[in-house]
Amino acid sequence: MTDELIVVGGGLAGSEAAWQAAEAGIYVRLYEMRPKRETPAHETPWLAELVCSNSLGSDLPHKAPGLLKAELRGLGSLILACAEETAVPAGSSLAVDREGFARRVTERIQGHPRITLVTEEVEAIPDTPTIIASGPLTSSALALGIGQLTGQEYLYFYDAVSPIVQAETINMSIAFRQSRYDRGEQEGGDYINCPMTREEYEVFVDALLTAERITLKQFEQEDPHFFEGCMPIEAMAGRGRDALAFGPMRPVGLIDPRTNRRPHAVVQLRQDNLIGSLYNIVGFQTNLKWGDQKRVLRLIPGLENAEFARYGMMHRNTYINSPAMLQPTMQYRRRADLFFAGQIVGVEGYVGNAGTGLLAGINAARFLLGQNPVILPPTTMLGALCHYVTHSAVKDFQPMKANFGILPPLPPRPGKEERGRHYAERALTAMRRFAREHRLRYDPDIAVATIQRA
Repeated sequence: MTDELIVVGGGLAGSEAAWQAAEAGIYVRLYEMRPKRETPAHETPWLAELVCSNSLGSDLPHKAPGLLKAELRGLGSLILACAEETAVPAGSSLAVDREGFARRVTERIQGHPRITLVTEEVEAIPDTPTIIASGPLTSSALALGIGQLTGQEYLYFYDAVSPIVQAETINMSIAFRQSRYDRGEQEGGDYINCPMTREEYEVFVDALLTAERITLKQFEQEDPHFFEGCMPIEAMAGRGRDALAFGPMRPVGLIDPRTNRRPHAVVQLRQDNLIGSLYNIVGFQTNLKWGDQKRVLRLIPGLENAEFARYGMMHRNTYINSPAMLQPTMQYRRRADLFFAGQIVGVEGYVGNAGTGLLAGINAARFLLGQNPVILPPTTMLGALCHYVTHSAVKDFQPMKANFGILPPLPPRPGKEERGRHYAERALTAMRRFAREHRLRYDPDIAVATIQRA
C-alpha cells in the first residue's frame, strides 16, 4: 500500500483534508486545476477562494454554525485558523478578508513539508488512496468518472432545494396532519398541511410575485436544463394566479378539520429526518432572497412563527447521493481507500464543507496508518451533519447545512437560546470524550473559550 494520499480539489474541504492528513504524518499530493483551467465562478488562483459571501456565519455557540466552528477549532481546523487570522468586523459572525483568507490558506498549504500542490486537472478517479473534494463545479471529465463509479442516477448537477422548517415551530392549532384521501401510514397522516382560504392565497401570491429574487450567475442562466425540472414557486406563480393552487398547493383529498371543508389551497410539509424534528415544504423550491423568503413563507397559515433549518435555493451544484454511496466516515462504501468531502457530499455552507474535509483527512490518514476510521458522535454538530448526509432517505436526498434540527433532541425542551447552549455543552462534552478515547488531536480549551467569549 502506498503511504501517499491524493486529494482532488483545493477548495475549503480539500485544503482542510490535505492539512489534516499531513499533520497526521501522511504525504499528500493536493490537485487543484486552477489557474490552468478556470471555472465560471472563480476569479483568483488561490486555494479556498470564497465564491459567494465572505461570511462563515454566526460565531455564537448557541447557534448551530457557531457550535460547528467551536468543534472544528478544537480539532485544529486550518480553515478556521486562517479565517480568524484574516477576520474583518462582522458583529457576532465570522467574516474574512476574502483575498487575504485565500492567500493565507494557500501559503499554509504550500509551506507544509508533507504537502505537494499540483496545479493540474484530475480527469479520472485515481486508483490509489484518494479524497475527492472537487466541489460544486467539478469538471466534466471528473464528473463523468464519478458517475461511472457511483451510477449516473446517483449524481446530480442542479439543486432545487425546498425550505426546511423546525417541526416544533409549526402552529398545529391551524395546521393539521393528514395524507391525501387518508392514505397515510402513521396516525393522522404522513403530511402536515397548512390550509389557505381564497383571500389568504391571494395575499401569498401577491407577496411571492413582488419578493426579491437571487440573481443567478451567467453560466446558470445560460444552461438550458436548469429550470426544466425544478420550476421555482415564484416563477410558477407568474404563469397565472391559480397555477400554484393547481400545482404544489392543490388541496384535493384533504379536509380542514376546523371547517370540515376542503381548503382553497394547501401547503404540505413532509417529514425530513427520522426523529421528526424537521419538515420540508413539498414542491417549494425557490430562488427568493432569504430575508424575503422568510417573510413570504411566514404568510402561510401555521407557519407564522416558523424557524427555518434551511432556506430554499436553486443553483449549479454537482453532488452525489451520499446515503447510497458513503459511510459516515466519508468513505465510499465499495472502496475503503476512497473518501469524499465538501459540497459534493451534499453539505451546504463553508464551515460544513471544511468540517467534512477535516473528517475525511483524519480518516484517510488513519486508514493509511492501519487504524480504524472514526465515526463522530451524532450529538456533535459535525457528527450529526455527517450522519444526516449518509443516512437520509436515498430517494429524497437533498443537501443540508448545520442546524440543531439534525441533532438528537433534548429532553425537556428549554427556551430557544437556552436550548442552543444545552446543545453546545452536550456536543463539546461528547467531542472531548470521543477525541480522548480515539486519541485524536483536540484542544478543549479553544472550544470552551468560544462559549465563554459568547
